[in-house]
Amino acid sequence: MATTDAALDHPNHRFKALIAHAQAYGFIYPSSEIYDGLQSIYDYGPYGVALKRNLQNFWWQSMTQLHPNIVGIDAAIMMHPTTWQASGHIDGFTDPMVDNKDSKKRYRVDTLVEEYAMQWAAQGQPAQAKALMSEMEAYLETGNLPGLDQLLQTFAIPCPLSKTVNWTPVRQFNLMFSTQVGAQDDATTLYLRPETAQGIFVNFLNVQKTARMKIPFGIAQIGKAFRNEIVARQFTFRMREFEQMEMQFFIQPGTETKWFDYWQTTRTAWYSSLGINPEQINLHPHKQLAHYATAAVDIEYAFPFGFKEVEGIHSRTDFDLRSHADYAKKKLQYFDPDWQRSYIPYVIETSVGLDRLVLMLLSNGLVKTRHPTDATRTYLKLPPPLAPIKAAIFPLVKKDGLAEKALALFHQLKYDCPLIYEETPSIGKRYTRQDLIGTPYCITIDYQTLEDETVTVRERDSMAQHRMPIAAIADYLHTNTSIKSLLARL
Repeated sequence: MATTDAALDHPNHRFKALIAHAQAYGFIYPSSEIYDGLQSIYDYGPYGVALKRNLQNFWWQSMTQLHPNIVGIDAAIMMHPTTWQASGHIDGFTDPMVDNKDSKKRYRVDTLVEEYAMQWAAQGQPAQAKALMSEMEAYLETGNLPGLDQLLQTFAIPCPLSKTVNWTPVRQFNLMFSTQVGAQDDATTLYLRPETAQGIFVNFLNVQKTARMKIPFGIAQIGKAFRNEIVARQFTFRMREFEQMEMQFFIQPGTETKWFDYWQTTRTAWYSSLGINPEQINLHPHKQLAHYATAAVDIEYAFPFGFKEVEGIHSRTDFDLRSHADYAKKKLQYFDPDWQRSYIPYVIETSVGLDRLVLMLLSNGLVKTRHPTDATRTYLKLPPPLAPIKAAIFPLVKKDGLAEKALALFHQLKYDCPLIYEETPSIGKRYTRQDLIGTPYCITIDYQTLEDETVTVRERDSMAQHRMPIAAIADYLHTNTSIKSLLARL
């Protein structure tokens, strides 16, 4: 019986192995690598982009097809600059930063303190670590920058590089990227959106009227967002250019608790449909809420570097629509036929980091086992409907008409799902290659195929092999690899 290899048991080893695997097998590359890369910017390779789009499609269909009261939009990345004044991003979208005078490196204060607290906890001092985090959170909540200064000095929190505590005063740093639009002498400053939600809010009335939506209803969107993270880290977990999948659900005021609970349950079940072990998922309610929020919870996954957020669910009241109505001097209201009056709807938000979901699936799926023969096997255990390639088709050998038979099957099935055709090298090496990119099924045409029109189907996870008529292959792949099979679990 295979057992998990100890080499992947240590979190640091697992994470390094994950990063190496993602690059070596065409999932994620450092951006501009031939020019030594660009920090915290990444490109998706052939299999990474396919996995990412499959996740997009699953999320989109689970939102807009399974819920008849949710529709989608695709808002522009650049928006009128007043948008970000109304949303509070210009004045409030900041992180406290500090520079070490010796190393000349800049850090986010919360990241610096969090990592130091984690070291304390690992050294058997959880109480001290908890006290440190509590004090920091209190200062962050009140915007007490001198308090953060004192915290760094009191606990002698060092720079990871220089190991000194020679810090500059803590100051706020705005995370938005700005750009200029128009002629140089008459340019307007615009911002690359730091989130996709505001495009939904400013289109609230357009969507409600043209799609004839009635409260409660939702608007979903998938799109790029940009944040000038000073300390971007942990591979694709925190990047400067990333992709969000968000849904804003508009409801009657007073029903926010019911709908917050509904979406928390619904979204948690979505992760179970991906085959994620419930023990790997943690729900983290926010103790400190934004001034406009009545509830917030993070859905966290157990990455090799700890439980970290992949999705946030927030009860936002009517803050966003009311603020945009005030700044735009326009009514953003809904006339409710049940209540016979107009009001500004409340909002429940679900916001998912698509890049974090890809990293979650890669982290969850990378399996290394050791067999009694002392041989090791590495494979990527992705849900078949999300796998970049659904099946690989092999002739056992290139001669005696087997290659022609395999190619004919490939061309027959290529309209149904993404496939790979390979003739070389040995069949064992071809199986291994597909295991490493997560292909769930390998179909081999051999000499028996010429006699009875059956093929060998090998399953990735169990390595079990069985014979199947060629005529049944299309239905078999559709049943096991279509998005419908995942949607049916919800």
